[in-house]
Amino acid sequence: MNTEPKTLMEAIKHYSDPEVALATMVELRWPNGVSCPECGRTDSRFIATRRIWECKGSHVRKQFTAKRGTIFEDSPLGLDKWFCAIWMIANCKNGTSSYEIHRGIGVTQKTAWFMLHRIRLAMETGSFLKGPGTFEADETFIGGLAKNMHKARRTKKITGTGGSGKEIVMGILRRGNGPEPSKVVAKHVPDTSYATLAPVSRANVERNSFLFTDEHGGYRGLGTGYIHRTVDHAVECKWSCPREWPRKLLGAV
Repeated sequence: MNTEPKTLMEAIKHYSDPEVALATMVELRWPNGVSCPECGRTDSRFIATRRIWECKGSHVRKQFTAKRGTIFEDSPLGLDKWFCAIWMIANCKNGTSSYEIHRGIGVTQKTAWFMLHRIRLAMETGSFLKGPGTFEADETFIGGLAKNMHKARRTKKITGTGGSGKEIVMGILRRGNGPEPSKVVAKHVPDTSYATLAPVSRANVERNSFLFTDEHGGYRGLGTGYIHRTVDHAVECKWSCPREWPRKLLGAV
């Protein structure tokens, strides 16, 4: 008997059961049995009271959830809301907006927008897993040149030096591999602090991947979970890099 929900109301009721949501996630991610994301062992112990697994191997981060290494990782939202949002996107023939998801499952519009982009990315790649590989991250300031502005507009917009009055865009490039093209994700960020740049990096870069950045302080601390390498643009690369570090990341693709 097919128990798949046919309407949004049925989907909300169906996935509101934590056991059903977890079982669905396990079936989608590990059709051949649960395996440790770190070492691949298949004899992990399930801790039912916390709904997590514990690997028997000798390595760090032994305990893991079904979200580890997926687009759902680093999100406080439960799988019930994620699956309802996926149901809405997959079943709406004319597409769905962040406002529809916001109204349908009871999250903020900003959260719905965040979910929508992650789900669309998963649909493009055909997998909920965040792909490992080699990544490059950098940020840039976007805005018109002061010399091209009218004096009155320049006085209003340019209130300081450097990036003052400009918008900040962070870009994360995943290097292509053979026939696979490089892909870049660009995100508008309010500032270049570690508290801002680190969550964006973790949301788009799979753990244990190579992550190349410059020496900006906003990237310090990413060595935990990544193979983090830096470059001093004023001198030269400090590592043996497969390809030359792009001076203008956002213009490299």
